[in-house]
Amino acid sequence: MIDFFYDLLYPIQWVVAWIMVRFHDALTFVGLDPAGGAAWSLSIVGLVVVIRILLIPLFVKQIKAMRGMQVIQPEMRKIQAKYKGKNDPASRQAMQQEMMALYRESGTNPMASCLPILLQSPIFLALFHTLNGIGKGETVGPLDRTLVDQADNATIFGSQLSDIFMKSWSTGEWNTIILTAVMIVLMSLSQFVTQKQLMAKNTSSASMEGNPFAQQQKMMLYILPVIFAVSGVNFPIGVLLYWLTTNVWSMGQQFFVIRRMPNPGSLAEKELQERKARRAARRGQVLTTDTSAPAVGTTAEHTTNAPARRQRQQPKRGASREQRRPGGPRSSQGPNR
Repeated sequence: MIDFFYDLLYPIQWVVAWIMVRFHDALTFVGLDPAGGAAWSLSIVGLVVVIRILLIPLFVKQIKAMRGMQVIQPEMRKIQAKYKGKNDPASRQAMQQEMMALYRESGTNPMASCLPILLQSPIFLALFHTLNGIGKGETVGPLDRTLVDQADNATIFGSQLSDIFMKSWSTGEWNTIILTAVMIVLMSLSQFVTQKQLMAKNTSSASMEGNPFAQQQKMMLYILPVIFAVSGVNFPIGVLLYWLTTNVWSMGQQFFVIRRMPNPGSLAEKELQERKARRAARRGQVLTTDTSAPAVGTTAEHTTNAPARRQRQQPKRGASREQRRPGGPRSSQGPNR
């Protein structure tokens, strides 16, 4: 059964190995030692960059879905209050139908926020199997025997990329123990910071009240780092490097999105408006916010400059040259004497 599962992952493994080998070739071309740890470590980092760039469209959908969920929170609470205390099957089914109708009307999908993680899981498993196989001498597509031997013997800070915390603990290799422990802590900490900044700055207080998804996010804030820490002791250093890099990428990407495109009603949106107001004040402008009809996830803004210009009154068409003069038409008669 396990072999069948890995057979299904083999096409992804082949692509993962191909990307790593291409980065390794490029780094070797610019002068790095092909058997050195720097070339193979940077190849893994390059793999992360390629994967995360490919996942940007899914990340955008995730952001839109989260904003949509923020907007429909008041309607969701109304539906929940309508069926509160009704535990019969008919009431539960009716509530689910109204919820689904609300999702369709607003164009939101509560599962969209999980898509990047779900789609990245096969890539992670394929990478894990590939890097774990390097220590066993397993070849994958373009990752032939010569490259496998190079990667297996490549070292970073004195430890091989295929070394594992638990194996090093049993053999007493303290250099590897310290390196893997530091990487596991950084990996878990970056995951915690990423989730914490999302909840602290990009979530409105109204959406947190009575929202089961918000409660799940609170739980995941502490559960995910623990999962990373517990499972990380069985990860090769190459996998730890991959996961640490992708966590740092996620943290930076989310920081950019929260700062530039915050959810409506969140602390990040308030800080964005304050920054815009300060910039407008430095330019001698007045920043006003029009909330009469904001778009979903956006705030309509209007900046006015002072002072306003007076519009020049244009002369009427068909008037004679004498009539267009500032003093008006002259009398045909001379001055009274």
